[in-house]
Amino acid sequence: MTEMASGRSISDPTTQRRRRPRLLGAAACVVVLLTSCGGAPEEPDDQTSAELPEAPVQRQAPFSAQAREAASLADLPVREIADPDWVAATAESEEIPPRALEAYAGAALRQRAERPGCGVGWNTLAGIGQVESLHGTYAGSSLEEDGTASPPIIGIALDGGEGVAEIRDTDGGELDGDDEWDRAVGPMQFIPTTWGLYAQDGSAGAREEGPDPQNIDDAALTAAVYLCERGGPLTQDEGFATAVGAYNRSVPYINDVARWAERYAGAF
Repeated sequence: MTEMASGRSISDPTTQRRRRPRLLGAAACVVVLLTSCGGAPEEPDDQTSAELPEAPVQRQAPFSAQAREAASLADLPVREIADPDWVAATAESEEIPPRALEAYAGAALRQRAERPGCGVGWNTLAGIGQVESLHGTYAGSSLEEDGTASPPIIGIALDGGEGVAEIRDTDGGELDGDDEWDRAVGPMQFIPTTWGLYAQDGSAGAREEGPDPQNIDDAALTAAVYLCERGGPLTQDEGFATAVGAYNRSVPYINDVARWAERYAGAF
């Protein structure tokens, strides 16, 4: 059984800030590597640990007025937790869609409150979102006002072809529209088995239909929970590598996410 699908880095985080990143490839949702299911997280096994990156600084956004007054952040939709002025300024500076940044920042703040030892920052969630789907904009998709990707973002069939795992259908095609093979879905590119295990509701119960992997609030919060449960403290080198490696057991992938997280860590 596999826990999560992920994509290949398609843009260069070393591009000068305040300029749009240059795309290096055309396939965001392609590479899926098998990970363990349950038990202790496994170390990335495709290259040596010497090639793993240092943990990026984990940044947190300032709280919104609603969040400062709330008895519990779980009572608020994820998008309402971070300060909206900070979101607007940082989204413009870093060229991240504001609707995506709301979700990353809110999810990280909620995890800080619920799991202070985890340390996941908005910039790491944004690094994953960039690598996986260009923040929900891959292949002409965009995030609607409610945070749902339109059209839906669905990866290639995980049919055991070159560079992908072989994962036969586990959800009857309910999430990915494929009743033969599983596919990674949504802006954070979850596979159905992982979504079934970790899915979180980022709307604070506002949507009757429940968590949706195509919704950035649900997907970002689920990614934050997954990273915290599967890795060690993300402020430490080993904890960061283990957490992101559980997302995709590929050292180049871990380094791509780290480079984007480092770039975003420089945002004000």
